[in-house]
Amino acid sequence: MDVVAFCGSARKKGNTALLLNTVLEPLAEAGANTELVELAGTEIKGCKACMVCFKEQDGTCAVKKDLVNDCIDKMSRADAVILGSPTYFADVSTEMKALIDRAGMVGRANGHMYKRKIGASVVAVRRAGGIHAFDTMNHFFLIGQMIVVGSSYWNIGIGREKGEVAGDEEGMETMRQLGENMAWLLNKIKA
Repeated sequence: MDVVAFCGSARKKGNTALLLNTVLEPLAEAGANTELVELAGTEIKGCKACMVCFKEQDGTCAVKKDLVNDCIDKMSRADAVILGSPTYFADVSTEMKALIDRAGMVGRANGHMYKRKIGASVVAVRRAGGIHAFDTMNHFFLIGQMIVVGSSYWNIGIGREKGEVAGDEEGMETMRQLGENMAWLLNKIKA
């Protein structure tokens, strides 16, 4: 079982990464190979609507100067994909939006290459707007014909300063339960 998580925060090892690592822990304990990819420090451009991915159908984006094709490759090989973003003006970060748009187009252009994979979204929020960010990432999974896993509450952790989400007991428990639910489903699918 391979699980890859993408952290769309501009801060490395910030609240979003902390939440994602909390989800990955029960998955690793269940025997999954886990990886966290942080988009911080990279420059990811949005989709250019060039449609080359539909013409070439080679599982890649025509833009080769960033790490999106590496991310697409990791998504295509994984059994489960987790997307995580902080809440920026009531939505996902620009890095996460660019990844969603480009990976989504490539997936659609190549016969829905993420179809029936497991997906889950995680959001770090200071106060409000987290549900909209959560929906944005879940829409990537749903339009890609993926199976979305939930937890005991919305997959949101509250905190502003680096590491502050660790004090959100309910949010941290929600992340642990999400990881457990994903591990359970992966084991059922792989059985």
